[in-house]
Amino acid sequence: MAVNVIKEKCKGCSICVKNCPFDAITMEGKLAVIGTACTSCGVCVEKCPFMAIEKTEEIKEVKDLSAYKGVWVFAEQRRGEIMPVAIELLGEGKKLAAEIGCELCAVLCGNEVSGLVSELFEYGADKVYLAEAPELEQYTTDGYGKVIFEAINEFKPEIVLLGATHIGRDLGPILAVKANTGLTADCTRLEIDPEDKKIRQTRPAFGGNLMATIVCPNHRPQMSTVRPGVMAKAERIPGRTGETVELKTDFLDGDIRTRVLDVVRSVKEMIAISDAEIIVSGGMGLGKAEGFDLLKQLADKLGGVVAGSRAAVDAGWIDHAYQVGQTGTTVKPKIYIACGISGAIQHVAGMQGSEQIIAINTNENAPIFEVADYGIVGDLYKVIPSIINALN
Repeated sequence: MAVNVIKEKCKGCSICVKNCPFDAITMEGKLAVIGTACTSCGVCVEKCPFMAIEKTEEIKEVKDLSAYKGVWVFAEQRRGEIMPVAIELLGEGKKLAAEIGCELCAVLCGNEVSGLVSELFEYGADKVYLAEAPELEQYTTDGYGKVIFEAINEFKPEIVLLGATHIGRDLGPILAVKANTGLTADCTRLEIDPEDKKIRQTRPAFGGNLMATIVCPNHRPQMSTVRPGVMAKAERIPGRTGETVELKTDFLDGDIRTRVLDVVRSVKEMIAISDAEIIVSGGMGLGKAEGFDLLKQLADKLGGVVAGSRAAVDAGWIDHAYQVGQTGTTVKPKIYIACGISGAIQHVAGMQGSEQIIAINTNENAPIFEVADYGIVGDLYKVIPSIINALN
């Protein structure tokens, strides 16, 4: 809906200006003018004593949606290695493509990365769009954005999926803006509506207190970034092949406005908790930062890694890189041991996909026990040493 002023009826009384809750109306001489801050709330329509303001239907340009076909996955690679989230998206993309009845395609950008094409075929891609150029050696918003948008414009995919990594969260919005479409960020579930074949994108909202399902009915492509570690990885079929399409990589001066001068990697010991098979995680129930030393002993004994809840991270007991939960990392290990973690919904959202969940807590009514496969009610400072002794 839009709000319009009927010039012939407007008397210049400025009643609408005084009543607009968004300060969206100004007076130009004796005529009220609706500004860009207008939300079409209709207050001015009701308050105008001369019926000089009306609501009208906006005429919107409708795209030919039938021209868009195929599911695309951005095959993020770093230093010549396909990122795990891309393999997860190929697994999910294959299901979506099967329900729609279309091809599953991967988009691969970089320099001298053609050796990865066969790997993408083996993980389920029917077609790989390949962009190779020295300018794509390192990720830049301008470089990757230009190449992939031009491909979207030419080949018109129906769905585009990206991992919600540092790169995906930067690339997704620029592509959505260029393509004049929507983007649902940080999705944890994707499904195809059986009636109209649109993708239903589900993501946590309001701090993880509810799940919102979002659709993009009038624009294409439908775009989502998906949390790493949420979807099951695609099964690899050795020897599987497909079609390769080379994309244009013509760059002019000024197309890429930034240059990567150097890449400095962390000198700290950092482990990707999203890839760990066993995780021992601690929360505020530890009572002190030194509690993580005990958790590390158990993790080392099991061949796993240590992680923490947001509360533990906020307390400065463990680095944010090890945070599990809604505002941290989503994990799906074979075993997840929650020590002194109450089980807030924001934390559970990041670990409920674990194969086995073991909870240790002094409070027998802690919400964490509702999702745990095994629960131990007791003092973790007594329970964990007993477990370590048993393992010894």
